[in-house]
Amino acid sequence: MKYRKFGDSGIEVSVIGLGTWPMGNDFFGEVDESSGIAVVHKALDLGVNLIDTAPAYGKAYEAEITVGKALKGRRDKAVISTKFGIHRAVGVGDYVIPGEYVRCLSPAVASAELENSLKRLGTDYIDIYFIHWPDSNFGNDGALECLAKWKKEGKIRAGAVSNFTVEQMKNAIARGGISGIQPYLNILARESVKDGVIPFAVEKNLGIMTYGSLGGGILTGAFKEPPKSTDKELRSGFYDFFTEAKWAKCNKVIDTLREIAGARGVSPAEVSINWVLAQKGVTTALIGTTKPENLARNAAAADWELSADETAKINDSYQRNMG
Repeated sequence: MKYRKFGDSGIEVSVIGLGTWPMGNDFFGEVDESSGIAVVHKALDLGVNLIDTAPAYGKAYEAEITVGKALKGRRDKAVISTKFGIHRAVGVGDYVIPGEYVRCLSPAVASAELENSLKRLGTDYIDIYFIHWPDSNFGNDGALECLAKWKKEGKIRAGAVSNFTVEQMKNAIARGGISGIQPYLNILARESVKDGVIPFAVEKNLGIMTYGSLGGGILTGAFKEPPKSTDKELRSGFYDFFTEAKWAKCNKVIDTLREIAGARGVSPAEVSINWVLAQKGVTTALIGTTKPENLARNAAAADWELSADETAKINDSYQRNMG
């Protein structure tokens, strides 16, 4: 496994990180806790030291709880990144609507979130702590100041932001400094490059931890048809590749990935991950999976690099079919 420094934090992270959203057991299909623990253990055995999670992954914090159990006795082997600012239930009068995503960066609420995440994860510090999404109600400034405060107190090693615009990132830097960002990036979704977020992060030497590297699984090439939504299978609500308008176009690009993968003797998933890692400034790419064998195959993407011709072929296919 290869490792890179995460911005100015001094923290070394594996170029492949384990994303744990699927361990929430409510968005990417049903997943039991034991499977999640096995994947975390496999990640550490492979040298994947970065474990990314969030309280919002699961209606009752399932992903963070699973990570905490998996790291018991192995905390020193892991770089934990988690987040705050997203809540999964909202009260309306006498009713509670479970599962709704609500943004809230109230400093008082954020402080409680930090303490609760520390308890669930079974640790007294978090390596990289992200603001999950910007908040148009409370604003971002109070939470940014909290990050700086928590770093001084030793409760976090580095503060970072996710899903911020360039202007919001400029403010974050001015408000006390951040060490990195977590943008959405894959072969089919390049907005974080086009809108200047990743180029700005490169300019400011911020660590870049990308999510959605496999587009919710579509870039593995394993789907023969879009998954049917259920109460625990909701990926199409976040990744629009599974909609009728995009499905056929996306699969033309995936055919190109299959061609390259076949010639190399690797999987389309490896090609997809490799493309993300080759983008300028990317520190690490998060991969979400609930099967140790899939993680092992995907982590192999760190062992080789796409050629210039292969990259050009992928980009040409994207322009023809998605541009």
